Amino acid sequence: MDIFRRKLISILRGKLKCTRCGCGLLRSVVLTTDLRYSTAGSQTHFGFQNVNEEEKEKKVYEVFRNVADSYDLMNDVMSGGIHRLWKDHFISQLAPTSGTRLLDVAGGTGDIAFRFLKYVDSNQSPADGRLDFSNSTLDLDANNVHADQGQTDEANCNATGSHVTVLDINQNMLEVGQARAARSGITKGVSWLRGNAECLPIADDSYDAYTIAFGIRNCTHVDRVISEAYRILKPGGRFMCLEFSYVENPLLRRLYDAYSFQVIPVMGKLIAGDWKSYQYLVESIRKFPRQEEFRMMMEDAQFKITSYENLTLGVAAIHSGFKL
Repeated sequence: MDIFRRKLISILRGKLKCTRCGCGLLRSVVLTTDLRYSTAGSQTHFGFQNVNEEEKEKKVYEVFRNVADSYDLMNDVMSGGIHRLWKDHFISQLAPTSGTRLLDVAGGTGDIAFRFLKYVDSNQSPADGRLDFSNSTLDLDANNVHADQGQTDEANCNATGSHVTVLDINQNMLEVGQARAARSGITKGVSWLRGNAECLPIADDSYDAYTIAFGIRNCTHVDRVISEAYRILKPGGRFMCLEFSYVENPLLRRLYDAYSFQVIPVMGKLIAGDWKSYQYLVESIRKFPRQEEFRMMMEDAQFKITSYENLTLGVAAIHSGFKL
C-alpha cells in the first residue's frame, strides 16, 4: 500500500493558483488522496494533543512568540551548546559557493543565515569541517530591532554575490534575527521575509539551495513544506533539513526521553518563564517522522539522491536531496 501511495503521489501532480497566502503564484502541488488537504476541521497533532489543523498554526505561532527573546539562550542551555556544532556541520555539508542564493525557512533568529554568509565570505571549507567565528563581528546575542522584507536583487548581495532570504511565519522571531544582524553590522547579503513554509510567496525555480533547521516539525503539513521546497528550487538545487530525530539505541533513548520530559520544561520555566512552550517542543520531536520515513517523503516530492546523516546517535539528523 505504501509503495502504491508513493507511486500515486509522484504521478498525480498539477498546477494550481495559490489562494491560501494570497501570493497568486502558479505553483506545483502534490495531489493526494489524503482528506486533510480538502476537509475542513481535520485533526492534526500539537505535541501530544489532537487539535484542528487551523488551530495548530495559531498555537505554534503563540509558542514561538513566547520563546523568541530567549530562544537562542535556551538552545544553548538545553543542548549544552551542541546545537552550534550541528549547525556548523550543517553548513559545511551544504558547502555553498560564491553567488549562491539560499532560502532559509523557519530561520527567524538568523543562526543558519549568518553561518551561510560567514562560510561564503571565507570561500572555502575549513579543514576540520567547523566554521571559525573568531574574527567575525557577529553578535549571537543581539536583539530588538524591527524586521522588514528585504530586497533580493543584485544590490543586496554581499561581496561574493551571495544572498540569503530568511523566511519565518513569526514576526517576533524575525525581529530577533534582524536585531542580531544590526548589532553585527550585516547590511548586505540578507533579507527578511514573513511567510508560510506551506505556501511560499516565491516564484518557481528561484533559489540554488533551501535550508530549514529545527522548524519543519512545527508545520501542519510536512509534505506540503517539502513540495514547496522542490517548487522554488532551481534545477540542480539542493534541499537540506536539520531536525531532531529518532534515537535507535534503547538505553540512550530512555536517558534522552527522561532528560527531555523531566528537565527541559523545568529549564524553560526557570530561564524563560514558560513551561508549556517547551513541553510542546519536546513532544513535537516525538511526533516527527523517523529518518527513513522522512527520506521517503522527500522522494515522494520528487527529490533525487536523498540521504540522511545522524548526529549525536540520532538525536538530530541532516536530510539532503536534489532537484534533478
